[in-house]
Amino acid sequence: MIRSIKLFLCAVQFLTRLPIGPISGLPTDVLGEASVFFPLVGLLVAAGGVALNHLLSPWVGRNILVMLVLLYFVVVTGGLHEDGLADAMDGFGGGWRKDQILSIMRDSRIGSFGATAIVFSILARYVCLEGLGERAFDHFLVAGQVLNRWTALPLGFFLRSAREDDGQGARVAQKVSGLSLGLGTTMTVVIVGLALGTKAVWTLSAAVGMTILAGVYFWRRIGGVTGDCMGATNQIVEVTVYFMGALLR
Repeated sequence: MIRSIKLFLCAVQFLTRLPIGPISGLPTDVLGEASVFFPLVGLLVAAGGVALNHLLSPWVGRNILVMLVLLYFVVVTGGLHEDGLADAMDGFGGGWRKDQILSIMRDSRIGSFGATAIVFSILARYVCLEGLGERAFDHFLVAGQVLNRWTALPLGFFLRSAREDDGQGARVAQKVSGLSLGLGTTMTVVIVGLALGTKAVWTLSAAVGMTILAGVYFWRRIGGVTGDCMGATNQIVEVTVYFMGALLR
């Protein structure tokens, strides 16, 4: 039980900027094992967005509210997933060979592909969420934050690291066990099912489909996955979930 709590805190520490102190008693290369709790971290992050929705709805319009919730997501995660999306889009958009793609992704500078991807990611999330009612907003916010973090589990289970040297992706790639994948997926299905009811079937199918497409694309282009690839998939699936919310409302 104590180890599970420490693994959860490790997942929170990696995926957010929440003030988690040093975690003792765990090996350094434990992120793959901690990934089983990634969906729960998404639920934790979503809880803050839901709280903002209920606190601010009586005082501000939906457009301002959605903007503040999206800003909260960026602040609480330190823009981790947006950074991955930008780097991945620059790499795959600007490189042809595997070595070119990986080199561009490692460059800290943002290019036109990355900047455009971030703009469209934020705009797509804003447009889809802005049209949802208060209850639907809560439900799809939870589903989006849980499912986007779940994507690291199948990517980490099925794909190896595309880099021969160490990177963030190498901490998860092929280090997710079948048990972690099963437990994490079960938690995700239960949470999304409770949040969305019958709409969960279509939303889960869309999220799984986009994750498979992303994984196949990464495998064919660079033979595996990187941390930036996981961040990009996170963002793509989040947008997909909110789009399903706008479609199914």
